[in-house]
Amino acid sequence: MIKAVIFDMDGVIIDSEPIHFKSDQLTLKHLGVEISHEELNKYVGVSNPVMWAELKEKYHLAGSIGQLMETQSDFRNTTFGNEKLEPITGIPGLLAEIKDAGLKLGLASSSGRDFIEMILTKLGILDYFDVIVSGEEVEKSKPNPDIFLKTAGNLGVNPENCLVIEDSQHGVKAAVLAGMKCIGFHNPNSGTHDLSLADTVVHSITDIQLKNYC
Repeated sequence: MIKAVIFDMDGVIIDSEPIHFKSDQLTLKHLGVEISHEELNKYVGVSNPVMWAELKEKYHLAGSIGQLMETQSDFRNTTFGNEKLEPITGIPGLLAEIKDAGLKLGLASSSGRDFIEMILTKLGILDYFDVIVSGEEVEKSKPNPDIFLKTAGNLGVNPENCLVIEDSQHGVKAAVLAGMKCIGFHNPNSGTHDLSLADTVVHSITDIQLKNYC
């Protein structure tokens, strides 16, 4: 019996991965690195500290990981500020359906908390969520299950009673390792991901049948 639904944000609630790719490429260009879309794709669903630790070592980037993340944040906020943001089709209706069913709602995103709250506020859906956990609040990033286990704990729900909606290979694996049910959302703008570990894969949020899990 499902008692809570946990969403990833980027690529599930908002079609943000193309904007992230753009801002990260601008950030790295500013740092003297030209990086391909394909290389950035492997960091979808990975927390910023982990991503920058790897990029710093690979490209011998100057400055601390914290400083690199601050630079990224400046470029990201500018880039997202210039974009018109809307939730992915089906998200508002699904959030309302979950609330009407009396289920708890959590969000587990590898993005930072300030960024998460900014996006959810701009979309007008922040108040739907009972719990938000960012990638900065757990030691290990997806595909480790830490972020989902922490979200479930904060919700007061056992992992086996949680349903996760994810668009990335790392995220799906993390949900499965956490012992949760998982719906893989195939978002073509999130890059190429193997979602085969998910219980179900959908190509539209509107295809999710909540009644099948309650």
